[in-house]
Amino acid sequence: MRPAFVVQVAPAPPELPEGDLPPDGWRIGFTASRKVGGAVQRNRAKRRLRALARAVMPELARPGFDYVLVARTPVLTCTYGRLEADLTAALTELARSTRSGGGQASRGPSTASR
Repeated sequence: MRPAFVVQVAPAPPELPEGDLPPDGWRIGFTASRKVGGAVQRNRAKRRLRALARAVMPELARPGFDYVLVARTPVLTCTYGRLEADLTAALTELARSTRSGGGQASRGPSTASR
């Protein structure tokens, strides 16, 4: 299980105007609920996830998909190496499930939390 965050992925809406997609062809969002902590902790959690996404997503994110990283409380204390390994594993798992067509991405958002 990946206790520090959850990755959600869904196909980008086909009616999206061409200018709304970044050059990479994928979009990403970040969220942290009040369960993570106060405003300072939530902002720190999102900053860590943004730094993580900048390092990992360009290589593993698939064009035409939207991603959301949902912070959990352990994101504040996990080492960066552990977070990076978990995100890499989650994106690899999601890529396999969306390529095969049998994953949840064909029916709605997919979530990788294990």
